[in-house]
Amino acid sequence: MTFINSSSYTHGHHERVGVLITNLGTPDQPTKSSLKQYLKEFLSDPRVVEMPRLLWWLILNGIILRIRPAKSAKAYQSVWTETGSPLMAITKQQAVALQAKLGESVVVEYAMRYGNPSVGNGIQTLLDKGVRKLLVVPLYPQYCASTTASTFDAIAHDFCQRRWLPELRFVSHYHDQPDYIQACVEQIKHHWQQHGQAEKLIFSYHGIPERYLNQGDPYYCECQKTSRLIASQLGLSKEQYLTSFQSRFGREQWLQPYTDETLKALPTQGTKSVQLFCPGFAADCLETIEEINVENRHYFLDAGGEKFDYIAALNAEPWHIEALAKIVATNISGWTPDNSERALQVEQAKLLGAER
Repeated sequence: MTFINSSSYTHGHHERVGVLITNLGTPDQPTKSSLKQYLKEFLSDPRVVEMPRLLWWLILNGIILRIRPAKSAKAYQSVWTETGSPLMAITKQQAVALQAKLGESVVVEYAMRYGNPSVGNGIQTLLDKGVRKLLVVPLYPQYCASTTASTFDAIAHDFCQRRWLPELRFVSHYHDQPDYIQACVEQIKHHWQQHGQAEKLIFSYHGIPERYLNQGDPYYCECQKTSRLIASQLGLSKEQYLTSFQSRFGREQWLQPYTDETLKALPTQGTKSVQLFCPGFAADCLETIEEINVENRHYFLDAGGEKFDYIAALNAEPWHIEALAKIVATNISGWTPDNSERALQVEQAKLLGAER
């Protein structure tokens, strides 16, 4: 086996701390060919689709990749901007803002689990900058094997190919972290100040097959806890909010209640105004901009609803960056020296250099 060499490393240099924030990913372009490449990588991950590999290979290559790329390309074209994919543009903004917040004590980069920039490229960029202590922060507040564990798989796969491994810490979830909850509360209150409050607030999370829950995945429970904590901070009664799950795929039963069916039913039950917030999405993307704010908006209004508001994801809002910075600070504790320790390390590095 040939290992990736760390030829850029110079002995005696101060070991820097790096932070890699990651998100799901996006195609490079909103085209059929680009979507086919992206979907093949995404849907080939055994963490995403837990089926016998041969059977799924036949379904994926024989049916899905022949039909879905064209449909998905049209959806992406509807949300694409001059800066490209919203998810990519916002993640870049988050990385820049987080770097500014944390200062020179750490180096911040971003990567995508699927597509570009890859996890491997993100790690290499940090190593090239002298990082030897690495914190990985997947931007999934609620742990799920399909997302969080898959990111760890990508880290492990990259590390298997490296000769020199950095020290590693990994944030597996932050669904109940107080600063994250407060950021969600601030985002909702900010929207209320501008648009008022609806009859019902819906927390919509990305769905997963129900059998994943039955097999021990904590995702459903963590989503419910996030909703309860946010609602409690907002002073909402049980009748004023609910939790639902979106983006189901295939014929299998997924976590319920489904967001789309919920929105179709609410007007018939007397609810005429709703607001949707997606706490599990750290950045607005296809699933929030098109699926929630367009498709699901129509479901509610066509069923007799009168007012539908989508509350934007946390994105690069100051309260979100503040929360992420505190999560990072907690998890790199002991890695970043104080000023006296840093000065001593610099002097030691100089002495080592002089001796050579």
